[in-house]
Amino acid sequence: MPLCLHPTYFPNILTMSLVVSQKIIWEVWDNFQKQTYRNRCHICTDQGLHRLSVPIKHVGGEQGRQLYRDVRLDDSTAWQRQHWRGLQTAYRTSPYFEFYEDAIAVLFEKRFIHLLDMNFEIMVLLAELIGFDLPEDRTQAYNPELPEGVDGRFLVNAKDPLPFVNNTYHQVFKDKHGFVANASVLDLLFNMGPETLPYLKRQALQWGHSSFPALKR
Repeated sequence: MPLCLHPTYFPNILTMSLVVSQKIIWEVWDNFQKQTYRNRCHICTDQGLHRLSVPIKHVGGEQGRQLYRDVRLDDSTAWQRQHWRGLQTAYRTSPYFEFYEDAIAVLFEKRFIHLLDMNFEIMVLLAELIGFDLPEDRTQAYNPELPEGVDGRFLVNAKDPLPFVNNTYHQVFKDKHGFVANASVLDLLFNMGPETLPYLKRQALQWGHSSFPALKR
């Protein structure tokens, strides 16, 4: 059965482990909500865990809520340049940053209108760099209770930590801050390089899937 997930901004390791190992259908018809991974991710810096947040144009008044697919980026600040500089500062000494640097930099040079479109383009690039086939199926309408498949949409919530701790791997500032679990997949990619895909598949197998009974192996 397909697992329903949101496309997010440089997904965390838990989400990516599911993307590379399960049949996925992308949720594209729900309302945008604050404090989710739709427009944020976490990286590891010399100061510890650091959040990168993408600014969006909020609507209010008579418009009320807006669909995720309609959310527009707010380019009134140089957020793309700030995010890229943050990544450079955090990972320039990591083993594989130079290997992936040019490909990822392009995403921070391109102007996007909608958040959802940017997140899908991020997924396209990650699929190319990590080496997996990107799922293409998308929801056709919003349904609070999926008629079929497994509902993983709660994973987009950034407020409630999940009982998931991925296996340790080399991190640039591990000696200073200890291992930081479930950061953005960029942290894994810059530190593990070609080993990213087998690592992600191992996490999907090792996690108990207590939240997804239908995915137990």
